[in-house]
Amino acid sequence: MTLVSVAQMNSQNEIEQNFTVIESLIQQSKAQGAELIVFPENFVCFAAGKQRETAAQFEAIQQRLEQLAQQYQIWIVAGTLPCPYRPDGSVIKDGRVRTVSLCISPERTEARYDKIHLFDVQVGDAVGGYQESRFFEPGDELVVAQTPFGNIGLMVCYDLRFPELALKLRAQGANILTAPSAFTYTTGQMHWQLLLQARGMDTQCTVLGAAQQGWHGEKRQTWGHSAAANSRGQLLDMVHAEGAQIITVEFDLAEQAKVREAMPLIEHRKLLQFS
Repeated sequence: MTLVSVAQMNSQNEIEQNFTVIESLIQQSKAQGAELIVFPENFVCFAAGKQRETAAQFEAIQQRLEQLAQQYQIWIVAGTLPCPYRPDGSVIKDGRVRTVSLCISPERTEARYDKIHLFDVQVGDAVGGYQESRFFEPGDELVVAQTPFGNIGLMVCYDLRFPELALKLRAQGANILTAPSAFTYTTGQMHWQLLLQARGMDTQCTVLGAAQQGWHGEKRQTWGHSAAANSRGQLLDMVHAEGAQIITVEFDLAEQAKVREAMPLIEHRKLLQFS
């Protein structure tokens, strides 16, 4: 059995202030005995207008996060960071960046996932419409990171709405799905908890949804409610308070194996094959 933490933040534009909160949440997680902490999307710097500027600091930020993982001897799923180059090192030349989620061990960065599904959506909030593809280039590779306590399938925010991605991660050996997110208040209120539980039920993975919460400037409001769902799709815990918080839940690989053996959904699937 392993303890894992899911963070909630109200990240703003100042990187140093956000790092103060990040380290405090890591300290709380370690005090509760966790081996993993998952941070939200845009956790180091929220502002969309600063993504390119933040991306120029990608390697320095990555190194700071690696140092924290080593200092506190904890695995970190580093929410998302904007990155100016692709996994093969080629630079994106059209002014866009990649939305990158890193899985960091106490020794090094173990895996990088580039967000596949971009949020080009009309939403009935103060922002109105979102078009991530104007600022971000989508990734195209699935990533499962190996850890001592189970394999982590990396996802980001809007990815949660696409069960085929989660099912492919399960087929590639995932035991845990991580979903750093910044759901709008409107869409989060409707679907956030439902999506976390549905992906847990679909894949028989534990799903860890780390969320931004609150206001980010005058128009952008995020839903929060960081939460975890188990391999049966049951809600394990959820944050109901505002601002920076963590929840810590149990993950039991042996118990998950029993759930999958009792109801072998992957083997029973007929219309779609994930292999």
